[in-house]
Amino acid sequence: MGKEEEKVEQFGNIVTKIDDFVWGWPLIILIIAVGAFLTARSGGVQFLHLGRALKYMVQNEEDGEGEVTSFQALCTALSATVGTGNIVGVATAICIGGPGALFWMLFAAVLGMATKYSEGLLAVLYREDKGNGHYLGGPFLYIEKGMGEKWKWLGKLFALFGALAGLLGIGTMTQMNGIVSAFSNVIDSPVVFNKFGANTTIVAVIVAVIFTALVALVVVGGIKRISAVAERIVPFMCVLYFVLALVCVLLNIKALPMAIGLIFKGAFTAQAAVGGFAGAAIKLAMQKGIGRGIFSNEAGLGSAPIAAAAAKTKEPVRQGLVTMTGTFLDTIVICTLTGLSIILTGAYANTDELRGAAVTQLAWAETFPWPADVSKFLVAICLALFAFTTILGWDYYSERCVEYLTNSKKAVLVFRVLFVLFTFAGPFLALDVVWNIADIFNGLMAVPNLIALVALGGVISKETKAYFAKQKEADVTKK
Repeated sequence: MGKEEEKVEQFGNIVTKIDDFVWGWPLIILIIAVGAFLTARSGGVQFLHLGRALKYMVQNEEDGEGEVTSFQALCTALSATVGTGNIVGVATAICIGGPGALFWMLFAAVLGMATKYSEGLLAVLYREDKGNGHYLGGPFLYIEKGMGEKWKWLGKLFALFGALAGLLGIGTMTQMNGIVSAFSNVIDSPVVFNKFGANTTIVAVIVAVIFTALVALVVVGGIKRISAVAERIVPFMCVLYFVLALVCVLLNIKALPMAIGLIFKGAFTAQAAVGGFAGAAIKLAMQKGIGRGIFSNEAGLGSAPIAAAAAKTKEPVRQGLVTMTGTFLDTIVICTLTGLSIILTGAYANTDELRGAAVTQLAWAETFPWPADVSKFLVAICLALFAFTTILGWDYYSERCVEYLTNSKKAVLVFRVLFVLFTFAGPFLALDVVWNIADIFNGLMAVPNLIALVALGGVISKETKAYFAKQKEADVTKK
């Protein structure tokens, strides 16, 4: 091993240790506890009002105030959440933490729906009209306006972590890395860059150039162009992936009882059920399941409410319900299908040879009757659509964080250029390092936001009770 490889390995080890510290038991317990707390404060909104939420999801308010429709705001939020986490993240969680990681991913998502609801509610309640039809909102504002001026520093801290998360982790390099890895698994080509732990091929460079150019063309148009693109791509890509993943599960349905047994055994016993994962403790299943689940649906991170604040609505609770559906669709539907595909086919047992998207590609290749390369290509297309829209969504999130921090249009433009450049850098870094960096900033973002959600639990409860009391009265009047 040369000096350069040693430095890369040392850096990777440092990043891994930081990631393990940030996503240790304290944060895991905090996320679960806050989700349970908000479930209670909201009256179990995710159980009692999911049907209403799904109805509101496609039913825009006619006289709402904001920049984009409620559905466009949801699509923007979904564009950021339905990404590599649904394919690469789920595969990574199961390969490292065992099948039990899927249980903890879903457990966190159920509680996370109440968290997402609360975030969307507070985002609209405390948003600011900046003039010319431009609205700004998110955790930084509900911290400052809801908790008071003395907590403004916490809002600034969230905005700083949010900007860095978008620039250095979840919004740029991770997504592009996932895209080029998927296409590189389909098309063989010579390696042209093998530093920093990466083995970048010609295909990877070409794909990175194309997608970076597309990102640049969209983000210059701001939230209206981003939401317009998201409104068209997100429903299509979700339906496409849902159908393919569902068929994969149905074709392996006979193995479902065994898969469910592996999931529960891995979630509650000290060792995973498959010999290849002997020694994978419950903590690892919880850590990777919850960590990758949060990476995927972002419940508790405070990112989705930034998009929710731009929605054309007059009802904070209504937008909270719409925001909540994002976690349901992202994790409980899409991630579950991905996880089951990987477990049912046993693809996760190939951790020594395959990583990331390649695991999902193997699951599909072993299931569908067509040539393996067709399955690999289909996963690559889905992943490309997922990751592309995630990049767009996170550009918007991080730009709004920069706007709050600086109140400068010039600073936002400079950040936008840097964002595009960092997006292009994804293929030139090691996969593990990129994912761990993303995890770290996710965790750092979550802490200020979770503190605010607990502090404003009374506001959430009051607004929720008032809204549903009014809805109940309206229903009685109609009768």
